[in-house]
Amino acid sequence: MSTTSTPTHDVTASVPDPGTPSSGAPHTRSRLRRTLPVGALLALAASGFLTLLTEILPAGVLPAMAADLGVGAGAAGQTVTAFAVGAIVAAIPLTRATARWDRRTLLLVTITGFVVANTVTAVSSSFTLTLVARFGAGLVAGLTWALLPGYVRRIVPAERVGRAMTIAMAGGPLALTLGVPAGAVLGAALGWRWTFGLLSLVALALLAWVRLGVPSAAGTSRDDRLTIRAVLPRPGLRPVLLVTGLNVLANTSLYTYVAVHLAHLGQESRTSALLLVLGAASAGALVLVGALIDRRLRALTLGSVVVFALAMLALGLAPTSTVVVVLAVAAWGFAFGGAGTLYTTAAARAAGDGADVAQSALVTVWNTSVALGGAVGGAALAVAGPAGLPWVSLALMVPVLATVVAGRRHAFR
Repeated sequence: MSTTSTPTHDVTASVPDPGTPSSGAPHTRSRLRRTLPVGALLALAASGFLTLLTEILPAGVLPAMAADLGVGAGAAGQTVTAFAVGAIVAAIPLTRATARWDRRTLLLVTITGFVVANTVTAVSSSFTLTLVARFGAGLVAGLTWALLPGYVRRIVPAERVGRAMTIAMAGGPLALTLGVPAGAVLGAALGWRWTFGLLSLVALALLAWVRLGVPSAAGTSRDDRLTIRAVLPRPGLRPVLLVTGLNVLANTSLYTYVAVHLAHLGQESRTSALLLVLGAASAGALVLVGALIDRRLRALTLGSVVVFALAMLALGLAPTSTVVVVLAVAAWGFAFGGAGTLYTTAAARAAGDGADVAQSALVTVWNTSVALGGAVGGAALAVAGPAGLPWVSLALMVPVLATVVAGRRHAFR
């Protein structure tokens, strides 16, 4: 994020240096503001990793989970839906209700929520109770995703927010890369209940890390609190939310049924390897985004959208060459891997001092698109078969590209 385009009313400018006593020496505060607190940012990344891993873990242990709870696989899959619904419901109202809380205290509360929800999931013998626990996990997840970007902006120098955001938000893509295969491996070795129990133990360790290694940061005072109605009309924010929703929908509608499409391309035996390629490419994108986002947000966003569209076009043309499929999947992962950071940064720029509120809206849009992705992809599958999936994603990217191109002044500067 370039300093020339950061709003002068950025939330970072109005919040005191977290973790530094008000009576501390000025040179100490100045030194803290010039450096990135890498350990703290990694703890925030671990919080994001825990959040997304909790969300997607059932996909890796679904058969055993369904059998143990006495339900079908389709019903067990609703544990993911319940989580997503919780995140959608929670992001905006809970973010507003906790706006005055100290940021570290709030993060500790959300991590504790994961300890409780995953422990209940691990020991529950009732499918209904399991759904309630998953919904509760979604509630704290929506709050966590809305909390993290604003927290980052409070503890780093304004001119390095983009790079810091890339570090702090890296936990999500890493969880997407490792989550399902790790869940499958751990589920086979330990059983699905112990796998959820292990997540609770990880969360307990994370509580200690955050308490000892992450500086506190003030929330928003009552006088400075903004409503979604006040922030949403700000120039550029609604285009960012539109692009976010459509791009996530385009990604999820194909990713949900990626195994079906790869089988259609004759790559069924390589599905696991191709998913690892997708994940590795996503991680590579984070490195590039982290290096350039503070100076090249618009160029990176345009590149991400164009490459994603080209990847969908390549997959839609049903290549018979394994090399072409691998390249298309890698391009897909590389294009979407940094999208979350790009859109989060763009929304924060557009919202200015309403960045926290804007992030809660972005979390709601993101999770809504995730929830809709399965339905949209399923409809495409029913109407056009596996061959139609990439074409639906490509069609969704047309308005995305148009909006990014048109958003030079306010949305994607």
